[in-house]
Amino acid sequence: MKQYTLLLVVFLSAIGMQAQDARSFSLNLYGGYNFSDQLDYDGYSATIEDGFQYGAGLEYFFTTNNSIELKYLRSDVKIPLYGPAGAQLNADGDKGAFNFILADYTYYFDTGSNLLPFLGAGAGVGIVESPQGGSGTYFAWDVKGGVKIKTASVVSVNINAYLQSMSAAVGESYYWSYWVGPVAVEDYISTFQFGLGATLSFNFKN
Repeated sequence: MKQYTLLLVVFLSAIGMQAQDARSFSLNLYGGYNFSDQLDYDGYSATIEDGFQYGAGLEYFFTTNNSIELKYLRSDVKIPLYGPAGAQLNADGDKGAFNFILADYTYYFDTGSNLLPFLGAGAGVGIVESPQGGSGTYFAWDVKGGVKIKTASVVSVNINAYLQSMSAAVGESYYWSYWVGPVAVEDYISTFQFGLGATLSFNFKN
């Protein structure tokens, strides 16, 4: 009986140590390249041109393979706007910026090596700084996938691909309903930017 009790104590201690190792933080520094996207609405169009993205995030591992993260990303890009006739409407100033503040969930697949494939998704807000000097805040989300390369030090590197999006209401369209007559439906436009990036992570145990 004493042997079983001793085994139980050792087993519970190992679980406690594993859980303690799982509760760790990572400071992530992001760098990436976003590819262009085209937006069209009611005869007008805009292009979000290619551009570099950078940012930082704080990631918390609540188990060995699961984490949540709060991150901020920014890209300074040109956003030329074109009218129905095809002429650029902001030729004198088309520089803007996209900002993302997102809460992400990530799952890391344990391969028994220093290479950890991962998938993740998140949601939050996107802030667009327009070329005219104004700004707007919109719903935003992202999905990502890649591999984390662990080293013998506290530093690791993530190679990843991602898709980021934000949506904005731009007006209403009217449709005829047999029962109630004209019905207004909110119109939305959404950005979809695909990107490739790398993340430098500094890992700290709690």
